[in-house]
Amino acid sequence: MKTTIKKALVAVKDKDTANIEAVTKEAIAYIDRASSKGVIHKNQAARRVSRLAKKAHKVLTESTGS
Repeated sequence: MKTTIKKALVAVKDKDTANIEAVTKEAIAYIDRASSKGVIHKNQAARRVSRLAKKAHKVLTESTGS
């Protein structure tokens, strides 16, 4: 889970718009899976997903100019 989150954060940091969406979806799937199995608390999972999505959205909207 941590590895996929790091991949998504690196894509966001590098502003790799072609790759951000796919890697972010993969990371969110891993976070949700960890939450459903009880590895992390559901609120922590929601917080991680929210923060990751917020960062990805910010970069994607910057690149499109909207």
